[in-house]
Amino acid sequence: QVQLAESGGGLVQAGGSLRLSCAAAGRIFSNYIVGWFRQAPGKERELVCRIDWGAGFTDYDAVVKGRFTISKDNAKNMVYLQMNNLKPEDSAVYYCATGPTVTPSSASYWGQGTQVTVSS
Repeated sequence: QVQLAESGGGLVQAGGSLRLSCAAAGRIFSNYIVGWFRQAPGKERELVCRIDWGAGFTDYDAVVKGRFTISKDNAKNMVYLQMNNLKPEDSAVYYCATGPTVTPSSASYWGQGTQVTVSS
């Protein structure tokens, strides 16, 4: 069982930056993937990026590539999402999720989400 808790959301102007944190309680196995998802009102949830907990491989949705960076601190059981050059369309509730697989449509464990609002 893994419990996840996101923090770091807030209101920021377009072009600004935010860093989201995801704290994990319980054991994340080395073969787990950790992903950041987001969901805006009236839109489907989308997978923004993910990281391999053991090897550290990352991948990003094209919409955020070059602006967002996912990273991890295994010793602290933390995953971060650095978001730069934010745009109004990045506004959403951001969730971290983990499990043996993390796909655009599923993950085993989810956090409660943190709101990110980007003003124009």
